[in-house]
Amino acid sequence: MKTIAASLALSTLALAGAEAQEPRRDRVAPAAVYEVAPGLGHFTDDVLFGEVWKRTELAPRDRSLVTVSALVATGKTGQIPGHVRRALDNGVKPGEIGELITQLAFYTGWPNAVSAVTEVKKVFDERGIGALAASGADPVTLDPAAEAARTALVNTTVAPTAPALADLTNRVLFGDLWRRPELSPRDRSLVTMAALIAIGQPEQLPFHANRAMDSGLSRTEAAEVATHLGFYVGWPRAMSAVPVLERVFARREASTRPESPADTGAELKVVRAGEAPSAGAAERFAGQVRITTPYRVDAPARVGGGTVAFAAGARTAWHTHPLGQTLYIVSGRGWVQKEGSPVVEVGPGDVVWIPPNVRHWHGATVDTPMTHFAVAEALNGSAVTWMELVPDDVYRAGAKQTKAKAR
Repeated sequence: MKTIAASLALSTLALAGAEAQEPRRDRVAPAAVYEVAPGLGHFTDDVLFGEVWKRTELAPRDRSLVTVSALVATGKTGQIPGHVRRALDNGVKPGEIGELITQLAFYTGWPNAVSAVTEVKKVFDERGIGALAASGADPVTLDPAAEAARTALVNTTVAPTAPALADLTNRVLFGDLWRRPELSPRDRSLVTMAALIAIGQPEQLPFHANRAMDSGLSRTEAAEVATHLGFYVGWPRAMSAVPVLERVFARREASTRPESPADTGAELKVVRAGEAPSAGAAERFAGQVRITTPYRVDAPARVGGGTVAFAAGARTAWHTHPLGQTLYIVSGRGWVQKEGSPVVEVGPGDVVWIPPNVRHWHGATVDTPMTHFAVAEALNGSAVTWMELVPDDVYRAGAKQTKAKAR
């Protein structure tokens, strides 16, 4: 009896060991992932596919559109076939996948689009999907007022410098591509949003987020796009999109808020000195920075600003403004630099104009504090797009440059 019991025990252990060695049938991560990076395997199966893909804030079809867009935009061709198969299974039509690639050729470049076509064709062939043809439906009608405003902005900000680009933007990009019926206006905006986040271009996000929400994308869905993309393009790019979306949401909420009787005779608003002092956020400023009397006017006006005091050696991160920025130097000595250009030193009474969408930074000199009053206008709810901090070597190059000039 002891021999039989021992044999049963050994058999049970052997079976348990064999089961333990078998990969879980619900795994998405390949076995090699568990062999090389077991933690990645866990997060892939238990979090990304076990949790995020199951969240109801974004439909599976939309998640597939967002994911394929991110992969096309970033040239991750090795991952495209698997997610195209998933997209087809989630209800994305072959023609919509083809149009997604066409859309992103304009927003992330022809090389990425053509490389994506090669990978998608493999999936279409294995599933027996033949050559696609145009839908034959009538072109989409774009909102005339919105198009007039967009065209005017392009003609004002782009045409003087790059007239051919302005013409192609108005005539081809929006006059043709955005009117193609092969992808609904909501989905076309959705894939464009996903691509902009993926390639780290949040300054273009307000226009397209507003366009998507005007076409039916909900606030919850828009926020979930950034959440989902954290796993496909990395946390930094997803996090950079959050404050931009926050401003879009706030602006839209303010514009739809019903007027109260007081609004018809709106009162003056005074922000008293010292009422709203704050330290500069660590991801936006290096060194000791104090912001006093920041303000933002109510719609339809769009100007905002504040007084910013920089301790010696303090400066902003790299950033851009969609409609430009004006700095009035109040006291001290400071530096302003456009990327790729020399540092410019400024002092009391100087006025600095930074053109729209110019990547730049500004702050105090190495040994002297500086205070300026900054004014900027918002476009689609966003007045600034913050980027990475200015490295010490880039900042201190300004000191060497100005000392050389002094000699």
